Amino acid sequence: TTMPGSLPVNAESCWPKDVGIVALEIYFPSQYVDQTELEKYDGVNAGKYTIGLGQSKMGFCSDREDINSLCLTVVQKLMERNSLSYDCIGRLEVGTETIIDKSKSVKTVLMQLFEESGNTDVEGIDTMNACYGGTAALFNAINWIESSSWDGRYALVVAGDIAVYATGNARPTGGAGAVAMLVGPNAPLIFERGLRGTHMQHAYDFYKPDMVSEYPVVDGKLSIQCYLSALDRCYAVYRNKIHAQWQKEGTDRHFTLNDFGFMIFHSPYCKLVQKSVARLFLNDFLGDQNLETANSVFSGLEAFRDVKLEDTYFDRDVEKAFMKASAELFNQKTKASLLVSNQNGNMYTPSVYGCLASLLAQ
Repeated sequence: TTMPGSLPVNAESCWPKDVGIVALEIYFPSQYVDQTELEKYDGVNAGKYTIGLGQSKMGFCSDREDINSLCLTVVQKLMERNSLSYDCIGRLEVGTETIIDKSKSVKTVLMQLFEESGNTDVEGIDTMNACYGGTAALFNAINWIESSSWDGRYALVVAGDIAVYATGNARPTGGAGAVAMLVGPNAPLIFERGLRGTHMQHAYDFYKPDMVSEYPVVDGKLSIQCYLSALDRCYAVYRNKIHAQWQKEGTDRHFTLNDFGFMIFHSPYCKLVQKSVARLFLNDFLGDQNLETANSVFSGLEAFRDVKLEDTYFDRDVEKAFMKASAELFNQKTKASLLVSNQNGNMYTPSVYGCLASLLAQ
């Protein structure tokens, strides 16, 4: 007998096929700060932001735009460009951490666009947790379509933020923008079922405790450590899940970065993404069962065979060696995705989807 709540044998057959992103739209402000000019203005060494962080420009909003207008614009553009009527949307969820009202959601503001159609039967609200809200909203949309709540209509996911920092080290890592994604079955870009790796943890690396300020409190070093350790954990969970899936299908081999067509990341700044590719390559190296590295992709890295992941977040030798060893991987599978990030900065919740848009556009 199967346990209550477990999967019935024939459950697969009744799920909608190929649920994923059907259409995608991006919007960011037309104003920007040139990072070379910001270097001069801040009195720092030339190249600190452009080479050190990998950033060229930083988008910002004038007083004519706010989080509501960014999201209104990106949704209207998506709907018009794809000739969609507003009654074909059954769920709309917004991921954002740009909170301008402690009660009213951005989602309700977006309902203005639906008024003419008469469609008020639209599930979903705002989802808030730092830069993760957009991804949570996307997962919720996919889950809704694959659930008994689904009524056959599309889900619309909006991720939008305005990232601004007080004067200091973090200021050049700001940005602003919004991405809207239409989610449905028979999508050209599908999400593989059962292959999501999550890591959740309590930390005070980035938070906004001051209700009258839009500036976050940031512990830069801890923030990078949180990012890299979450990356390690998510990759480990993902590899275990796909390995188990492959074993079921009769293939007994381990997943490596070679199995990815492309790799896109949440991008606080471009250099961290390049370091993240190196980080995943380090994971592959430490998980490699074949200790004979001389003729493999890991040749020259033998000295690092015994390092522990949790000791290497700020190890310059490890970072340098693995960035060099993974440079080809980065150029082939990730570099193209950084266009918007490099030219506009960190959009917070839509950051990773801006990377997706960059990749698809090229």
